[in-house]
Amino acid sequence: MKAYSLDLRQKIIDVYEQERISQRQLAKRFGVALSFIVKLLKQYRTTGEISPKPFNGGVKLKLNSANLIVLSDLIEQNDDATLDELCQMLEEKTGVSISRATMGRMTQRLKLTVKKRRDPASPHSRASRQAG
Repeated sequence: MKAYSLDLRQKIIDVYEQERISQRQLAKRFGVALSFIVKLLKQYRTTGEISPKPFNGGVKLKLNSANLIVLSDLIEQNDDATLDELCQMLEEKTGVSISRATMGRMTQRLKLTVKKRRDPASPHSRASRQAG
């Protein structure tokens, strides 16, 4: 999400100082979240600054480049493994534990697909339904 402009921030500070209205009323008047008003006023009181804080870059990846190479090899060698199975194999090889959802995101990032082969004898498989 993009930071609010300095112009808007300054208007909020000016109105707050001139009219001494509540933070809720400020949020309603300017169409912003109350939490934004609270944080802006706190920042202004403690530092005198109203500019947005710099973006820190988000959450760091749990897997480093070496781990991603290991994962890529695991997927190529076990292309019919489930995401849960890949999580277990990766933990055994690298000692890094990741969730099933993270594994799904990592396979997308590597542009690799994990496809389960259907057992032809399975009641859900096409071959089984056509034979019966």
